[in-house]
Amino acid sequence: MERFRGHVLVCAGAGCISSGCFEVEKALKASLAKHNLTEEFRVVETGCIGTCDLGPLLVVYPGGVFYQKVEPQDVEEIVTEHLIGGQVVKRLLYKDPKSGEELEKIDQIPFYSKQLRIALRNCGQIDPDSIEEYIDKDGYKALEKALKEMSPQDVIQQIKDSGLRGRGGAGFPAGLKWQFTADAPGKPKYVVCNADEGDPGAFMDRSILEGDPHSVIEAMTIAGFAVGAEKGFVYVRAEYPLAVQRLTKALEQARQRGYLGEKILGSDFSFDIEIRVGAGAFVCGEETALIASIEGQRGEPRPKPPFPAVSGLWGCPTLINNVETFANIPAIILNGSGWLQEIGTEKSKGTKVFAIAGNVNNTGLAEVPMGTTLRELVFDVGGGIPGGKKFKAAQTGGPSGGCIPEEFLDTPLDYESLSKLGAIMGSGGLIVMDEDNCMVDVARFFLEFTQDESCGKCTPCRVGTRRMLEILTRLTKGQGEDGDIEKLEALGNLIKSTALCGLGQSAPNPVLSTIKYFRDEYEAHIYEKRCPAGICQSLLRYEIVAELCQGCGLCVRVCPTKAISGQRREVHVIDQELCSKCGNCLSKCPFGAIRKY
Repeated sequence: MERFRGHVLVCAGAGCISSGCFEVEKALKASLAKHNLTEEFRVVETGCIGTCDLGPLLVVYPGGVFYQKVEPQDVEEIVTEHLIGGQVVKRLLYKDPKSGEELEKIDQIPFYSKQLRIALRNCGQIDPDSIEEYIDKDGYKALEKALKEMSPQDVIQQIKDSGLRGRGGAGFPAGLKWQFTADAPGKPKYVVCNADEGDPGAFMDRSILEGDPHSVIEAMTIAGFAVGAEKGFVYVRAEYPLAVQRLTKALEQARQRGYLGEKILGSDFSFDIEIRVGAGAFVCGEETALIASIEGQRGEPRPKPPFPAVSGLWGCPTLINNVETFANIPAIILNGSGWLQEIGTEKSKGTKVFAIAGNVNNTGLAEVPMGTTLRELVFDVGGGIPGGKKFKAAQTGGPSGGCIPEEFLDTPLDYESLSKLGAIMGSGGLIVMDEDNCMVDVARFFLEFTQDESCGKCTPCRVGTRRMLEILTRLTKGQGEDGDIEKLEALGNLIKSTALCGLGQSAPNPVLSTIKYFRDEYEAHIYEKRCPAGICQSLLRYEIVAELCQGCGLCVRVCPTKAISGQRREVHVIDQELCSKCGNCLSKCPFGAIRKY
């Protein structure tokens, strides 16, 4: 590695792949060859660098110069101006959405400078297909330390003392899960990695598997040693083919180097891992449904207890953690439990990866210390709301989470604080909404997803969510009735207390939290037959302002239902009975004479 004068990192996460990173990489290698620079600059194909909406991304070292939205035709300029001439290509730099300033280096960009990366420490930094690069980043040293210097109970105690909580949603202490599995009678025991990431807009686990698969392999092997398991499974959804591909290669490399298989690193401990590809059912993110799917059964949850730590895969003690939880393990073993204790809050230690999406300038993956406020995440890391619009709410925890309004922007993002607001941390999905979002429609959207994904095993979830969805759909169509809000609250609370699994119990959260903080919008839909945000199409009304109408006739020509009439150069009118609320007239009127109400 030292023989190279510099390195060019090419983001090859799923987002950059979809925007054409491989064409950029091909052009880069061709340009380097053209200028006889192949032996001087090394091209590294990495996993996700983080800012998915800015791809394709290139980062040039030394210096860490960050180039965004690079096209193949831009590459020759980067090579000749920067790599040869030493001059940064300014037009491809990141521009701060607040100041408009061009920021040259990756560590100057607030999206990155505000982060503390533990789970994502290697993502976007190394070639995920190279075990050598992982080893150069202290890879597999934690496994070696565990096997040669620690007992299984020492490992478990270190995880317990660190305060690490499961990052999959519920936030259960990871060390306690490990202890319960180790103490459970019976053999064999299993370790399972839950990579069935089904929340809309969430891609934390996928990016870790794509960008740093060896960290998960190392962590699962350490877990196997600690709890007394010799077999592990990674349950990953079929929609993640790149993650499966890179993980498969990493497993082969680990076996070849002696980090998996019989008598690992010369010890008496043997462990191996299989990949199981799921069909993409949201409910299989729930641990008992996931277990059923691995066993070849229909992915449905079962009542607990017994918990998987006592009776899991094929009735045997089973440890289940998600990808992000496992990604923290090697760093904790290497640095000690006290190191993680210094990060985060009193009861929520360490960092959390968030998938920031929605109406925010910087979307993508960000890892910040627990206790970072929602304001810091949205306005500092996320760069604020586009177009100068006003922040309205943020949905945390995916479709099972809750909406947090503007008045709680300074809430620390930790398990306890979010729970008090009626929201959850979940797996880390964060969807930002501005003034143009209708909260009734947002609740309907998320409930439609969870209702569609319900496995149907228990009546509260199967029937209750359908009844709630029917009411919400009526509200968005202007058919709301007095008492609908109370019905939604009663149904939601009933489902929360009686559904079989955590997914069903949390399904009403978006509805209950939006009613709690945006009740006025529900009332406007019901009693005024009006959508304050102007989103619910059935409640919209388009009118022509007589003083502004020039009678040009453009609106007439684009109206699909012939609802607009009027003579040329005279004021036109819209027949509300015929109007389909399509908005064509609004977008085409050059005089601003059409208003939406």
